[in-house]
Parts: sequence; C-alpha cells; structure tokens
Amino acid sequence: MNIASVHQPGRRVASAVRVLAVIALTAAAVASPLPAAAADETITVNFSMAGGSPTYRASGWIYGMTENASGPADHFYTDVKFRYMRAGGAQLDSPGGWVSGRYQRRWDATLAQARRTIALGGQFVILPHDLWGADGYPISRFPGDNGDWTDYDNFLTRLISDVRAAGITVQWDIWNEPNLNLFWNRPQAQYFELWRRTYQRLRTEFPSHLIVGPSHAGVPTTSTGWWTQYLDFVKANNAVPDIISWHSLPSDPVANVNAANTTLNARGIAHPRPYQINEYGAGNEQNPGDGSWYIARLERAGADGLRANWASAGNLHNDLGNLLARNSAGVHQPKGEWWVYRFYGSQTGQISSVTPSTAYDAFATKDFAMAKILVGGGGTTGNIAVNMQRLDTTNGIVQNNQVRILTQRIPNNSGGAVQGPITISNTVVTLSGNATTVNLPHTNIDDTFTITLLPPSNAGFQSVAVAQHSQQCLDNKNLSSTNGNQQQQYYCEGGGQQLWNFQSVAGVADTFTVVNQQSGKCLDVNGASTSDGAAVQQWTCTSGAQNQQFTLRKVTYGGNDSHDYQLVARHSGKCVDVSTISTTVGALIHQWTCNPVGQGSPLNQTWRLWGR
Repeated sequence: MNIASVHQPGRRVASAVRVLAVIALTAAAVASPLPAAAADETITVNFSMAGGSPTYRASGWIYGMTENASGPADHFYTDVKFRYMRAGGAQLDSPGGWVSGRYQRRWDATLAQARRTIALGGQFVILPHDLWGADGYPISRFPGDNGDWTDYDNFLTRLISDVRAAGITVQWDIWNEPNLNLFWNRPQAQYFELWRRTYQRLRTEFPSHLIVGPSHAGVPTTSTGWWTQYLDFVKANNAVPDIISWHSLPSDPVANVNAANTTLNARGIAHPRPYQINEYGAGNEQNPGDGSWYIARLERAGADGLRANWASAGNLHNDLGNLLARNSAGVHQPKGEWWVYRFYGSQTGQISSVTPSTAYDAFATKDFAMAKILVGGGGTTGNIAVNMQRLDTTNGIVQNNQVRILTQRIPNNSGGAVQGPITISNTVVTLSGNATTVNLPHTNIDDTFTITLLPPSNAGFQSVAVAQHSQQCLDNKNLSSTNGNQQQQYYCEGGGQQLWNFQSVAGVADTFTVVNQQSGKCLDVNGASTSDGAAVQQWTCTSGAQNQQFTLRKVTYGGNDSHDYQLVARHSGKCVDVSTISTTVGALIHQWTCNPVGQGSPLNQTWRLWGR
C-alpha cells in the first residue's frame, strides 16, 4: 500500500495519507445513432490485427470474501472470470495473528477463502505477514528482532505444515509493502534477511509453488532506491521471485512494466517473467470509468492485476472489495464497476488492436457474430470518438455492408447499487470503407461505456426487468432449470437468473421471446391460458408458441423512464404482473388484465428494461 501521491497524466490523484482504518490489504432503444459530435479524443480499434484469447488479467481481488468463505454468491465471481484472491486473515482480532497469540482464527479464514477461491477456478495468493499480525496494527515484534529468528522460524514451520496438511497449492507473497513503515517498521537489511530465509525455506518445502515479491508500496523506478536495492539483493542471493509484484495506487501499468523491464534487464534478471500488480486502483479510482481504464492498461501491459481493497470495520472480508453493496436485508447487489468486470468477463474470441488516446484506452475482442469494446474512462470528461476499422475481418457481423451497434453506459450511481447497464443506442449503420465511428458523450467522470457489434438482423437485447412498484427484478426462482417453475420478483443482484435475452419474433413489431440467461428456457404463460392469474413460468422454448411471445408496450405516463414497458402476452393480450401489487421479496409473477397505459399507476405491470 503506497501512501505517497503519484500524478499520472489523465488520472485522478489519490489522497496523500491513508488512515489505518482503511488499510488496503489491501428492440432498438433509439431510432437513430448517437448524434455526431466533434470528439475531444479518439480511440481506434483495428479488427484486422488480432492477438490471443483473453485471459482476464485484471480479474483479481484482495480479500472481499466472508471470513468463513460462504459469501458473496458464486456468480459474483464466475460472471467476471475471477482469477486471483490475495488474503491472510487481516483485521481479524486487533491485534491478531501469530505475534499476538491469535494465529488460528486468521489461518482458519485463510484456509476457507483459499479453498473456495480454488473451487471457483482462481489462484490463491497467501499473505504470511497478515498471519504473523503485521497488518498495520502496532505489534510488539517483527521477525529477526535483535538477530533472533527463532520465533519466525517456528511461525514458518507452523504455516508450512498447515498449508501442506490442507493439500492446497498457493502463491507465496512473502511480505506486503516492506518499504512502508506501516507494514515493516525495521531496517531494510532485516527485511532482506527475512526474504532470503523465507525464500530458501519455501523453495525446499514447496518447489512447485510460486513465490511473489516484493509487493512494493509504489511502482518500479530506474532511480537508485528501495526498488533497485531489492533487485540487486535478490539477484546476488539467487532469490529472485517467480512473480515480480508492486502496487499501482495510482499509476499506469504500462509505464510500470516498461520501468520494470529496464531494471531487470540492467541486472541480467531473466524475463519475461510474470508481473503482478497486486494492488491497483486507489480509493477514488474505484468506479466504472477508472476501473475500465485499469483493465485496458493491464491488458496492454501484459501484467496481472489484483484490485485494491480499502475496507475496514468488518467489511474487508465481504463485498468483493467494494464491488458490491448490501441492501437493508444484507443481500449483495452489484455496483457499477462490477458490471464493468462482467462485460470484461463476457469478452471472448481474439483480442483486437486498440490505439489509445491521451486519457482514454479500451479493451476490444472479436468472436463469431459479435465484437465487444470496453472503453476505459480516463479520469476526465468529453466526447470520445471510437473509430472501428476493418470490420470486414470480423466473422458473421457485417451483412450487406451494415452492422448493428449497441452502445451502453455503465453508471457509477454515486457508488451505490446499479441494476444494470443502460442502453443509449441500438441501431444499424452502413459502413464506409469497412469502418464506422461511434461518438460517446462522456459527461460523468465516473461512468463508462461499452460497445457491442452484432449482425444487423440481430435486433434482440439482454436486460434485467425491474418492477417499478417494488424495484425488484424478474427472477427465475431458486435458479431452477425445471419446466413450470413460476417466476418471482427478487432483489436485483445481477445473476444470470435475472438476465433475460429478448429475441425478436420475425414479422411482429416489438415482440420477443424472452429467454432466461441462467436456465436457457423461455418466459411462458402456463397452459397458454387466457385467464387472469395464470402463472408466468419458464418452459422449454417452442418455436411459434404465442404464449412465449411478449410485445413491449411503451409506458410514457407520469414522467416514467424511457426504458419502461408493459410485457403483453401475445396469445392473451394480458400483462406480466406482480401478484397483488406485492412488494414482498419472492412475490410470484402471473398475467393479469393490462391497466390502460396513461391511466392510473400500474407500476406492478411496468418493467424497466435498462438494456432496451
């Protein structure tokens, strides 16, 4: 954790001092395209230049899982292609850890979180310094005080034994931010001896485990100082970590990697070896705009990233590092930046070439019949022109020299929960020279944008459906895959059971089959009934079944949002309705006679489709 302020062009600067309590263990929605505007900056995407498949370098976190590893729910991790978690029981008991005689609780939490991380397909980075107790709280002793290493050797013996007994493979981040008094309040030479001794023990005990370091509180620099002194020491003592790590709070990963390459080359340290920026994103950078910028820069730099965590007071072990909010019932709900990572996790196929502007960058991919661009926010405002070139080299997207462009905004919402990305344009454009440009009005510094390219014939969209009387989402109850499962309303939490793929019905205006992302089954009126109160359920999709077709009727009265609709069953002419206008979590969904649009307040029949 770096307490120094570092200015980078186009980035917001972090506060100069971090208090101990926040230790960072740290159908077409629009009839025409966005209005043309002179761009303040231009990003260029060239789809003819393709790289490898995405590996989701930026999808790592520090802590953010409950102490017993029971939460947050799996989908919050799997939907974002979760790769890393870094933890060691910090803030559990204060003081806590080995040095205070309270090792067991921290180890139990570490093991639970490691096992769940591995089960979710991620890699676990263990933090021995937290297990020791050096998590920023004043402690009585550090390893090697007065030249006595006995206690630390005993600690290592216990930790090594516990890891071996658990049968887990971890990455060993030997000591966090050893150049910062908050974590290493002793001479540099004493830390170097700790590094040498620990490195040798781990190499002997776990030859296949990777060692990470130095997790420097700051970024690589070519100037003589702590960073270069560390490299000189590990080179001279044959103790070079498998993964070189540092913190970017704030900084530019691309510049960091260039400096790291220079300093390693100067010392003959073999590389490329993995770089891990295992804390990125200062507290005021944790929003959709800055988060997407870091994703683009980490991908450009070829460095893995773990997003910093500034939580305290029991929140460090929860909330996925502030990507989630909790409502009054304690239910996790996604913030805007989580939706950024979800879009990033949906980018498949091949990585495409992006030329950034001064303050903006992007991450672009192309796959069959779809290409996606995540625009990096830039820490500023203005119009962003995204120039997309060589669309002829995409597969199945261009038809008759046309392409459909879906543009969405991911709001920050002042750091609160966000129900979903908001469609600002979904339209077909004609290409000129196999290229086209989209202009994005970036008026809120913390928001960001996504662009999805589709075949012109694909007039569908994906969205949550939010009941406007309750602000709860249309939800596939219990994540069931069973035919006949009646749908419910539930707190909006971003899972596939609340995401609906609206697929156009050919030849019928504004009419769609509505397919649940999680189950793959269609929204359906039970038995094709025309009666009030017939259950709205899921069922295997049946071609031409009108009880699985819903017309979107625009709701424009009373100042309602432009994304508000009634969902009218084609076979019955009745509306998808929350039973008895209930605001109760889990209230069931049925069909009911539609309240005339413009009369009364049929909000239990009004659904906000942010993706429309």
